[in-house]
Amino acid sequence: MSVRLSPRDIEDLKKQGYTEGEIQQAMKEVEKEELDGSYGNVQSQRGRDPRQNSQISSFSTKANEDIIRWQLELNDILERAEHILRGDIPKFEDGNIVWKENPHPENNPLNDVGVQEIMKILAMYINRNTILSDYSNEEINFKVYDFGRAVNNLIFMRDFEFGMDTQEKRKNYEMLVTELKDIVHSSYKRALDGAEKRSLREMINVSQATSTQLGQGMTMNAQGQVQHERGLLNPMRYVKGKYV
Repeated sequence: MSVRLSPRDIEDLKKQGYTEGEIQQAMKEVEKEELDGSYGNVQSQRGRDPRQNSQISSFSTKANEDIIRWQLELNDILERAEHILRGDIPKFEDGNIVWKENPHPENNPLNDVGVQEIMKILAMYINRNTILSDYSNEEINFKVYDFGRAVNNLIFMRDFEFGMDTQEKRKNYEMLVTELKDIVHSSYKRALDGAEKRSLREMINVSQATSTQLGQGMTMNAQGQVQHERGLLNPMRYVKGKYV
């Protein structure tokens, strides 16, 4: 395509000290850049695996999506709580934690009825609805205090039904209530002033922004074409208009 300048553009360049010859040379350079860019894009499209751009642009997006999924997935917290309530013993095998049944189950503070009832309660508090809410510190303190009293009364009133039927097992009573209160408190603290929801929104925005990047010094326009900046020394770069 032929580069055209208006008389006003030419006059502006002359005022900046450029001669007719320099202006003509600059126009030829621009035309060459346009032709080289078009040819390069065609050749690139022919010889490039279409999956390459997807891999580059989606790498950071996938990483962010994994973090978001991990951030919202709370099943591992509940799973760990259930193992502890059942009296299972954690052991390291090949760098991983493996839960083993207590070889002396008669010492477990809770039976199956007690574990199931406590897990049902925890599932009502440890979920996305809680962590993605927006609570003030005063609201959190009140809710956790109320929960602590309720779960304390529940275990106290149903101790034999829950398997806490010996004096030795009752020694775990205070620690059990404290652990349950603390795990619920941690879930509520993630919702302090909407912090978890705000963090998630920011991460999604970053994921969307990085998905359009192809690499350093390279951007993608609305048509999906790779754009490169022209040289700084070309006077055509400073002409006001569509060639800037």
